[in-house]
Amino acid sequence: MTQPTTDTFRSEVLTLEVEDHVATLWLDRPEKRNAMGPAFWADLPVAMAAIGADPSVRAAVVAARGPHFSVGLDLVAMAGIGGEPGGDEPRRPSVAARARQSRAEILRLQDSVTAVAACPVPVIAAVHGYCIGGGVDLIAACDIRLASADALFSVREAKIAIVADLGSLQRLPGIIGLGHVAELAYTGKDITAARAEAIGLVNHLSADAAGVVADARTMAAEIAANSPLAVQGTKTVLSGGDGRTVAEGLDYVATWNAAFLASDDLAEAMTAFAEKRPATFTGR
Repeated sequence: MTQPTTDTFRSEVLTLEVEDHVATLWLDRPEKRNAMGPAFWADLPVAMAAIGADPSVRAAVVAARGPHFSVGLDLVAMAGIGGEPGGDEPRRPSVAARARQSRAEILRLQDSVTAVAACPVPVIAAVHGYCIGGGVDLIAACDIRLASADALFSVREAKIAIVADLGSLQRLPGIIGLGHVAELAYTGKDITAARAEAIGLVNHLSADAAGVVADARTMAAEIAANSPLAVQGTKTVLSGGDGRTVAEGLDYVATWNAAFLASDDLAEAMTAFAEKRPATFTGR
């Protein structure tokens, strides 16, 4: 099957727009408070692949239609997660067979969220209203998080007898620290936007839903004005530093720059500086 582009991507629950080098991916199921059902999990990685493959896109924003960013997993629509394997065998599948199927399904959902983190361009989350469970998994995979003053966050899985398994427990410690993650995950409590900003979950707050989308797009435009080679290289080096010592990270970035420093964008930056004008980058 041909990979959809940003022009051809279609979804019942997501809407993709591209303008001035910035892609905006809307969670677009407002009547269900953007609950994450089967279509969301299937379409999210396709959308992110389309964004990453579009050479005109230099930054992306993930935002939401309706009063809430997302209430997380659609528990009704996803009730069959990890269902029994098919086949002609008349007897009930073993516990091991059912567990294997359940694990495969969880890994599939994890891959959907990881597609956001793996996107080559920076991704900014613009959060308003509820951001619960899977919503937190999603924004944790983004590079930058902004929120409206009314936003409410919750790693709520423990309250419904689930261990959070789509990335919050793995990504949040590097964002807000292990102590804050433990508090949120053990209690399942809601935290306000002000608390989220105080612990570093979000970079800053906007007045309302429209304001946070506008602020996210402004930030994305700032990013898009820079050399896409340098921005995407910076994202690669930042993510490549996970699990590495400082010395290993320095060695990695030295190798990266040895390969990519001699670009047309660098020549343009030097020329623009000498001519006292803004640089116009092409990504070459």
